[in-house]
Amino acid sequence: MRQFVSLLLVILWLGGTAHAAESQAITSERDEATLVTDRDAIGPDQILHVGLRLKLKPGWHTYWVNPGDAGEAPVLKVQASGGAEGASDTIDWPTPVRLSEGGLMAYAYEGDVVLPEVLKLRGKSLQGKGGVTIKAHAEWLVCENTCVPEEGEFTLVLPPADADPGPGAQAAPLFAKAEAARPVPSPFAASFGADGILTLSGAGLSAQSVHDAWFMPSAGGLIDHVAKQALSVGDGHVSLKLTWAAGSKAPSTVAGIVVLQDAAGKTSSLWIDAKNSGATPSAATPSAPVAAHPADASYGLGMLLVFAFLGGLILNLMPCVFPVLAMKALSVAKMGAHGRRAAFHSAFAYTGGVMGTFALLGLLLFGLRAAGSVAGWGFQFQSSVFVVGVGWLLFLMALNLLGVFEITTGLGQDVRPKTGLAGDVMTGALAVVVATPCTAPFMGVAIAAALGGGAVSSLAIFLSMGLGLAFPYLLIAGVPGIATRLPKPGNWMSILRQFLAFPLLATCVWLLWVAGLQRGPDVVGLATGGAVALGFAAWMYGLAQQRAMTEGVTRGVIVVRAIAIGVFALVVASLARIDAAPAPHVSTAAMEQSATSRSVPYSAEALAKARAQGRPVFIDMTAAWCITCMVNERVALYTADVQDAFHAHDIVYMKGDWTNRDQAITDYLRAHGRDGVPLYVYYPSHGPEQVLPQILTPGMVLSTING
Repeated sequence: MRQFVSLLLVILWLGGTAHAAESQAITSERDEATLVTDRDAIGPDQILHVGLRLKLKPGWHTYWVNPGDAGEAPVLKVQASGGAEGASDTIDWPTPVRLSEGGLMAYAYEGDVVLPEVLKLRGKSLQGKGGVTIKAHAEWLVCENTCVPEEGEFTLVLPPADADPGPGAQAAPLFAKAEAARPVPSPFAASFGADGILTLSGAGLSAQSVHDAWFMPSAGGLIDHVAKQALSVGDGHVSLKLTWAAGSKAPSTVAGIVVLQDAAGKTSSLWIDAKNSGATPSAATPSAPVAAHPADASYGLGMLLVFAFLGGLILNLMPCVFPVLAMKALSVAKMGAHGRRAAFHSAFAYTGGVMGTFALLGLLLFGLRAAGSVAGWGFQFQSSVFVVGVGWLLFLMALNLLGVFEITTGLGQDVRPKTGLAGDVMTGALAVVVATPCTAPFMGVAIAAALGGGAVSSLAIFLSMGLGLAFPYLLIAGVPGIATRLPKPGNWMSILRQFLAFPLLATCVWLLWVAGLQRGPDVVGLATGGAVALGFAAWMYGLAQQRAMTEGVTRGVIVVRAIAIGVFALVVASLARIDAAPAPHVSTAAMEQSATSRSVPYSAEALAKARAQGRPVFIDMTAAWCITCMVNERVALYTADVQDAFHAHDIVYMKGDWTNRDQAITDYLRAHGRDGVPLYVYYPSHGPEQVLPQILTPGMVLSTING
């Protein structure tokens, strides 16, 4: 059937009806890259085939989804906008060739190759909308004697189907070629045993039909790619002897391509998903590109809602959120017994702000992922603009608590002379913003289930998390017995208010450090200078407030306020310069070498290599903006006892730094049912992997690695 479809595509092209579009080329001495489509005009609700075309110079090659012993798989992300919309990042991989050199095996592509994707377009009408704009970002590695990473941005504009499409590059045969090269689902039953014998069984298999055969797994770290695959053919069966990678045991399943070759050299590529005839499901391939730990598989929605509530509740103890909760408690104490009604209204407004912001965050995450993004919990802190912006906001809050100026517009809580329900709502929103770099127990499972489930259940989980975050203030304001136990208003409130400024200032320092890791010293200088300017603006604004209280709103007061607001506006406008700063070639993993010189950066290849050598591996998925991660490292992972145990057991301590977006780390997190950091996974030299809790203690880590 696939061959028939491919032949039909070629016939249509030869008939002149299958024109295609091709972007401008990105050319190097190694290859030429373009973006191609299977047509040069488009209508709504169509399926468009789009692909990365690489014309590789002789001797050069790029890689399959599993590159083999070395290399890296290409990445292609496509987005359509205009009269119709759509997104795709899933390559329909053609069958690669095997390249063996220097004792290594690569699964690769040579010559003129198209890596296609299917782009499903949605749109009501293209009339008057200028067609569809196709934009793509691609990354690929090309190798000969040396390897060179390459990337490119491509753009194509396709007119409506009923407009004049103009002459198009006739690339349809390339898609037909790629379609013909794709493996078809195997019609034969496939199984294997612990001895590595992979067997295909079914009618039509014989020594006359199969002259040679080989297997290429879709995941790395599974087999010894170079080892000879001894072939045995009989009536109704074909067997290949696979050699498991050093230190690895037979997994529960094996997926990949079996290529069958007849005596004339003609090949057939078959996709198999074979099961171990006698294995338990515990030995999964460590770098398998599918989710190995679906977070919601064993929990119902009710339990996930409980987890979300408990996670939100525990967030109140995190250093990001506690000052906000303490300030809300101050407001209840200041209202006293006669202000219970106002306190109750304030608590409900705060809760509305918290839950509304959680709902918006959940919908944003859900929408981004539905559009093809890989956003997870805390994703906004991967933006240096957001990190610096939040740092400046917290700095202004600290100055407000120290009495430099007062907020009289309803933005805030009791520390302002004029408060209101709108201020309580905004405070609730702020609590959510500063809570996102923290991850509490129970949250990982709940968030992963929310982002992997339907829209209704996802929204319910995020709302439950918001209710947990707001619950302590609801309790303080709504239960008379708790409110009456708070100290009576007095001078202590002013002292506590000023004291709470210092945790916020400490958070500002931490955010400054995060921004420096993300974008380097230039951004640190910009952020620090901006903070000084904001401090000056706040001081001037405070002076104007004091003058207005004693002298009224004079012309001088108006001028001073205008200058303060102007300085504030200039500082905010400077945020646009932050993303222009080049990212430094450093990471938290590199900076922590002084704490643990044995840590190595995470990569799927490094993990597979360590596993193949039979060495135990401890995975630490972290980020500089994740406070929970930093605390776990200080109180557990970097302690002398744990580091000594790592050394004694020859454990590879592998860190994945998610401070900036990293697709490999995102894939690993999602494969383990997580959508944010931290994640801790221990791979013993023998036996299944073990996922540790999100809050660590030294004893917990030692117990895990000591078995």
